[in-house]
Amino acid sequence: MPTWLTNVEPLVRQFGLPGLFADVFLEALGLPLPGETLIIFASGLAALGQLNIYAVALTSFAAAVTGDNVGYLIGRRLGRPLIVRHGSRFGITHERLQKAEILIQKRGPVIVAFARFFVLLRQLNGIAAGTAGMHWLRFLIANAVGAALWVGFWAMLAYHFGKDVSVLPNLWHHLSLIAMIVVPALIVILAIAGVVAWMWSRRSR
Repeated sequence: MPTWLTNVEPLVRQFGLPGLFADVFLEALGLPLPGETLIIFASGLAALGQLNIYAVALTSFAAAVTGDNVGYLIGRRLGRPLIVRHGSRFGITHERLQKAEILIQKRGPVIVAFARFFVLLRQLNGIAAGTAGMHWLRFLIANAVGAALWVGFWAMLAYHFGKDVSVLPNLWHHLSLIAMIVVPALIVILAIAGVVAWMWSRRSR
């Protein structure tokens, strides 16, 4: 069995959906855990009939949204100095948090929605939105949309190809590369569409 499966397998095999929820929740909260990897593995088990794919998707979605919203609350209430001071042991450094904040301040909901497809942004998404002062309702909506896209993308593909668990490492590797190309392209397209819509609305006035 591949090393990456050996590392995450006990979380699902021993603890089931609660283990999946805990992993995805804590990753969304800023800890360097393999949430995305575990969703793929759990969806592969669902393809083998050991779990229910809808339960896997719903659990992952709920954990991602809940974790990010707790992170948002921490960022909003505690502020950046305290987070950086205590979060550095988990990789939440001043530089990383600042980069995430700048992206969120410039692009707002678009970055929040697609942040889940990138490891660093996925871990700092909620905290950075909170410290950057993003409105909670805007964050909640964009975050839920992003969670649905992220979970749906990985869960459905892993479920479709996961009847042979040995396929999953290659699936994860290749689709990660595809996501790194496709997601930025989608962000650019959405940004262009937003600018065009804004210009059109101004001309219509």
